[in-house]
Amino acid sequence: MTYRSLTPNEISLLQAQGCSATDWKWIEVAEGFDTQYIHDVRFSGHNRLGIFARETILPGGLSVHSGIYHATLHNCEIGNDVRLYNIHNYIANYRIGDGTCIENVNAILVDGISSFGNGVRVPVMNEGGGREIPIFDCLSASLAYILTLYRHRPQMIKQVEMLIDAYAEKQTSEVGEIGQHVRIINCGSIKNVRIGDYAELIGVSRLKNGSVNSNDLAPVRLGSGVKCSDFIICSGVKIDDSTLVDKCFVGQGCVFDKHYSASESLFFSNCQGMHGEACAIFAGPYTVTHHKSTLLIAGMFSFLNAGSGSNQSNHMYKLGPIHQGVAERGAKTTSDSYLLWPSKIGAFSLVMGRHTHHADTSNLPFSYLIENNSESYLVPGANLRTVGTIRDAQKWPKRDNRTDSQKLDQINFNLLSPYTVQKMWTGAEILEELTTLSGENTEVYGYKNCKIRNSSLRHGRELYKIGIQKFLGNSLISRLENKNFQTIEEIRAILLPDSNIGLGDWVDLAGMIAPKSEVTKLLDEIERDAHSLETIQARLQEMHANYYSYEWTWALERLEKIWGCSVDKVTLPQIKRTISEWQKAVVALDNMVYNDARKEFDLNSQTGFGVDGDREQMAADFEEVRGKFESNSFVKAVLEHIERKTALGEKMLGILQNVR
Repeated sequence: MTYRSLTPNEISLLQAQGCSATDWKWIEVAEGFDTQYIHDVRFSGHNRLGIFARETILPGGLSVHSGIYHATLHNCEIGNDVRLYNIHNYIANYRIGDGTCIENVNAILVDGISSFGNGVRVPVMNEGGGREIPIFDCLSASLAYILTLYRHRPQMIKQVEMLIDAYAEKQTSEVGEIGQHVRIINCGSIKNVRIGDYAELIGVSRLKNGSVNSNDLAPVRLGSGVKCSDFIICSGVKIDDSTLVDKCFVGQGCVFDKHYSASESLFFSNCQGMHGEACAIFAGPYTVTHHKSTLLIAGMFSFLNAGSGSNQSNHMYKLGPIHQGVAERGAKTTSDSYLLWPSKIGAFSLVMGRHTHHADTSNLPFSYLIENNSESYLVPGANLRTVGTIRDAQKWPKRDNRTDSQKLDQINFNLLSPYTVQKMWTGAEILEELTTLSGENTEVYGYKNCKIRNSSLRHGRELYKIGIQKFLGNSLISRLENKNFQTIEEIRAILLPDSNIGLGDWVDLAGMIAPKSEVTKLLDEIERDAHSLETIQARLQEMHANYYSYEWTWALERLEKIWGCSVDKVTLPQIKRTISEWQKAVVALDNMVYNDARKEFDLNSQTGFGVDGDREQMAADFEEVRGKFESNSFVKAVLEHIERKTALGEKMLGILQNVR
């Protein structure tokens, strides 16, 4: 856009409309500028003004014209069709994009040089320090995981921190940006904040030193009473109702509401926080807390559902709040649960009661950790058979709030993966070893500050076996399905892995599941200064995109152990047996889930229904509210899943009958 100086006539008209300037020669305007939409404005420093030609319809139908009314501007560049109205103090050192509306705000300014939240160090997990993460606009959960937990590789950490600091330096400016079509209404002080396109700030109390990375595909909404300082807020975020955010990274699609308080924490895609408090946490994707008196502190979580009154302790009143804990993906805490850090909770496990003995259940996933008489009792594998676990796995993809075309976090939603199945495999070996060491008839076994009852151990071994069979069968059928083959040699060729990548241990990088070997390779490359932030993100995306190829390499190695031979020697009966075992495992687990769902419809669940009538009225009231068990959508889906997988197994076995 080209600008020109004001004419003497325009200056006179502006003065007649209550405007003033420290020096009119520093006021420039676009061609087509009209003075009639500038009233009671004080100009200071160098200002540029666009064209004000459009009207805006406010909620309720009121029509208002673009322009500048009752404001003080210092060193600002105002785009076309902007509306500034009732700026109580002033706007200083900002570029404001086309179509933006700012009304009834206290002050918007950049004071000195700012990087707008980029480069702020967040002391995540350990309040005593040692894991400070420099946040920046494009921080992903996977990169943050590496920076947080791979401190044993200081050269790699140093290299990444240098890249982030260089990025932050590029963002540094004495001038702030407010994007196009932004609405800032009835807000307090906004200082050293960069605001992206289509953001909506309504009733915000205070923003200081941060970036609001909104865009047209994924607008950011900040509401009444919100206070944020030293922050990065990513696209699609919604924060409302007097929520406090201090020294935090807030990832794409997150929702904070109802007086939530978050400090010194990282939150990644689709986290939700309401009522409670977070302090020094690493909240991987889908970390959710909706209840008052719930505290998440000094821990790493992902796909977590925290019950009301859940909390943890990181302070033993000796050397300070230096302890930390990990709840692996899919963990849940019930109401009034408590964990004394350090502890490590296995994937997809349920924590119930108070636990003060530093449990480590990471190699026994899908378990219940239950308090009984101040002791921690572990029920291995129990969560594999519950309806809640299956519902969680189904709902997460449906609740993805991210609408941005550029997704920062690579998220794998699979319930069964090499990451969880390797743990079940190890878990089964641990349970077998406990039996060998202590005997089959031992009443209670001890394991890493937990107790396991004999019956729980035996059921756990069986559940892990079923889970492993289900996963390996899924992988085998996925490899063979929709392929043309007539001989066992052709099947062997199809089963050959695409590469050797995938062998060995796997890790969960806060939502992204990948072979540890590939992660190590990336870290080695970073240490050799072979990557930029963009190429690191690209490598993580590549790992995520190749997940199923890597998964098959891992699954085939496990199948070869079961078959007792390499894939080039596998026989048709061995493949048939694997598919038959898969079919039985799928049906067995689905039947367990079906029976677990039935508990939601038994007589105990009907308590409180039909309060003024007999049992018949109670049942009728329950049915009107909750429906019938057989017509429940989830129950029907389970039955359909049994039918579909049974048919798939029969189909595959039928096809194999004709193989030579």
